[in-house]
Amino acid sequence: MSSSTGPEGGLPVRMPRPRKPGRHRRPEPVVAPEGAPALVLAVPGQPSGPVRSLAEEILTIARSELPGLDARIGWVDGADEEFPALEAVLAATAAEGTPSGASGAVEGAEATEGVEAPETEPRRASSSRSGAVVVPLLAGPDAAVLRRIRQALLNSGSNAERAEVLGPHPLLAEGVHVRLSEAGLARADRARLFTVATAADGIVLVTAGGEEAVQVAGITGMLLAARLAVPVLAAALDEEGSVARAAAELTSSGSRQLALAPCLVGPEVPEGLLAAAAREAGCQTAEPLGAYPAIGKLVSSAYGAKAGITATPVAVR
Repeated sequence: MSSSTGPEGGLPVRMPRPRKPGRHRRPEPVVAPEGAPALVLAVPGQPSGPVRSLAEEILTIARSELPGLDARIGWVDGADEEFPALEAVLAATAAEGTPSGASGAVEGAEATEGVEAPETEPRRASSSRSGAVVVPLLAGPDAAVLRRIRQALLNSGSNAERAEVLGPHPLLAEGVHVRLSEAGLARADRARLFTVATAADGIVLVTAGGEEAVQVAGITGMLLAARLAVPVLAAALDEEGSVARAAAELTSSGSRQLALAPCLVGPEVPEGLLAAAAREAGCQTAEPLGAYPAIGKLVSSAYGAKAGITATPVAVR
């Protein structure tokens, strides 16, 4: 005779721990597999110390999403040892000829027979690729930057591949919302309908990369409009008159208090361009996305999609 705790007179049987059901269940952690390609973050714009700190912070977040990841920075417009050019980083990665991600291997991954493995033990992802995956640090397409990245890949002589840009994605809308709320231009929580005296009733969502970038940002703009319940129009900072036209359209439709919201990480825009656009439109502006945590998560996700590695899924607030 036996009971729910085990055979009569014997030792109790260890019952499996039930997993929490529902959307808030903790996902099983993943580590980068041996031989995984390196992640090379292609950073556009003028190299500088603050931009490097920003890129390093983003890569720290990406590594936390995929432990053991070999992640490096390559500058689209770099040219020296302090800010190595993307082409040079790719060539060096190819010359190493050693599997990346090995540092993230988990020793003793196999559980002892008859003993339950801890829930927090990472599982090793599978990947059949090697080399490098270049992830552009761009929220949307910018043909000029992507052309230079493509040329760097060709010139490096490596077998590196380029991942997609980071947007459109709901996490970008979340990040823009947070930046607007930090500037006092939107309520902080879409679930609570309290008002903010300085909240904008019309948003110009600015991007860079011309008409294609505007179309892609428009998708993020629709998600942002749903969060804020105010009209949102996308415009290109690098297209003369685009921001002013969007602002005029919002004003003509009834908006009286406008705000500029950058759908941009930051380094891809020349210094002063955002402030000049805000003056042109006659409104306040929020900060670029910068090292908002979702950017690091999207970098990891873009890398994983190209490298064939399924990382922990990201959630939207």
